[in-house]
Amino acid sequence: MEEKAPINASIGNHFATLEDPRIDRRKLHNLIDILTIGICAVICGADDYPSIYAFGKAKESWLGTFLELPNGIPSSDTFWRVFGAIDSEQFQSCFLSWMTEISQVTTGEIIALDGKQLRRSHDKSAGKSAIHMVSAWATSNRMVLGQVKVNEKSNEITAIPELLSRLDLSGCLVTLDAMGCQVKIAQQIVDQGGDYLISLKGNQSNLHEDVELLFNDLEESNYKAYTYDYCKKANKGHGRIEIRKCWTISDPELIQHLRGANRFAKLHTVVKVRAERRIEGKKPSLEDRYFIGSATSQATDALNATRTHWQIENSLHWVLDIAFREDESRIRKNNGAQNFAVLRHIALNALKRDTSSKVGIKNRRLKAGWDEQYLRSVLALI
Repeated sequence: MEEKAPINASIGNHFATLEDPRIDRRKLHNLIDILTIGICAVICGADDYPSIYAFGKAKESWLGTFLELPNGIPSSDTFWRVFGAIDSEQFQSCFLSWMTEISQVTTGEIIALDGKQLRRSHDKSAGKSAIHMVSAWATSNRMVLGQVKVNEKSNEITAIPELLSRLDLSGCLVTLDAMGCQVKIAQQIVDQGGDYLISLKGNQSNLHEDVELLFNDLEESNYKAYTYDYCKKANKGHGRIEIRKCWTISDPELIQHLRGANRFAKLHTVVKVRAERRIEGKKPSLEDRYFIGSATSQATDALNATRTHWQIENSLHWVLDIAFREDESRIRKNNGAQNFAVLRHIALNALKRDTSSKVGIKNRRLKAGWDEQYLRSVLALI
């Protein structure tokens, strides 16, 4: 049999260790063919198993130029069974090793961690609640680095350490919301060679209160009581003005007296960010937020990191909902929801890396479905 030239050897290389969940006598289709068709289909707009099958049938001749397809295109039920049966931990590990190889995370990279619920992945008849995933987003590379499912009877606090353990944090800054403001999580980040900047709220009530009082004292003294750094940035557009001010204090003599500060590994800096929004005809809104960090940060760097953290909401979660309709997905049986989420992340990473097209992700998916040459170029990026 003539050997097919792979359109992207990375798919075969990085999923080579993935165990096939099927018994031998039921293997009518190669596992790598099923995976590759799934990845291509999701890039091109498929959001469920019937649409993956429809894509495969429409592109069977093209797919046959680089896949073996010994029994043609697998049925919709085959895609459903296989992606539901694949071990989600193995699938995620293969994805992570693949993204680690191509992402080229460098010193100074900001890695944002945040959770998202797959809203329609619940199954009331089976007593199964909606799946919650924690993802890691490399802000400079603009790529998903990995994700972990939150156990049904737990929360993000248990999933974050597992996800962190799979990442290379050397020289990186990890940003987390208040859920991740935990002593053990901060220690793990430092132990893995990274730094952290974590939102501080009521779950660390004593530390939060003392940090707030520290910055209040600074303000009441007309900014003469302590040594600090400061920056201010303003943005105008869409009928509104947003002004952000940031203060950082890195004096170890002050920080060591904050209740609970000594429990956090390498805590060097406390941060206050004041966000003011002005919209014509409305009362201005004002919000103060506080953070702790292990790096001795200047205010400009701290403000940039706090703003950059929200890329994971705007560039990942929002895009998954709008361009991939993730919240509308009813895939829920077995491991299907977790594994299909990985397919979306692979597709998103590929489309994000494309710089030839200036349209949004939704239209890039459409273009990939229409233009086989463009799809080839996108696949070559992952």
